[in-house]
Amino acid sequence: MKYFIIFGPPGAGKGTQAAPMVQKYNLKHISTGELLRSQIAAGTELGKQAKALIDAGELVPDVVVEGMISNTFAANPDVNGFLLDGFPRTLQQAIDLDEMLESRDESVTGVISLMISDETIKERIAGRAAIEGRADDANEETINNRIRTYHAKTEPLIEYYKYQGKYHEIQSVGTIEQVREKVFKLMDTLV
Repeated sequence: MKYFIIFGPPGAGKGTQAAPMVQKYNLKHISTGELLRSQIAAGTELGKQAKALIDAGELVPDVVVEGMISNTFAANPDVNGFLLDGFPRTLQQAIDLDEMLESRDESVTGVISLMISDETIKERIAGRAAIEGRADDANEETINNRIRTYHAKTEPLIEYYKYQGKYHEIQSVGTIEQVREKVFKLMDTLV
């Protein structure tokens, strides 16, 4: 089984590139936000725990999210692998993921990192806000906070995966199709 992580700052195109990757390589896309919503809607035990925390205004702890991810791995034996989107976001989550996969005698296959500059992040998120009407994307301070959080909490994963020889960086500039071509060229070497 293959385990890929799509990685990069907000607005880098992770969601845009995930669907064609899933289709071409027969992967199961695991977006942590969608996973939480679907588990809550399905009324699973983990979904109930997550809903109670969210309703109380608290963050869902890693152990709950990781339980949902592990359950998704187990429930999808007929795919070629998985594409993780939005997880891991912290060094501890990366360590937890490695331990989860080691318990299955497996490991992360590769990290596909879509990189853009902070200025491009701001432009893309503002454009997304205008098109999709996402209020969280329209506030400049919220955008700046998301960029700071990415640099502080998520960017350290680059060195973690580089050390393992699993980190692959793509400049996410040009048209969607041009970036997709770069992603597919890389994926063809990893599958």
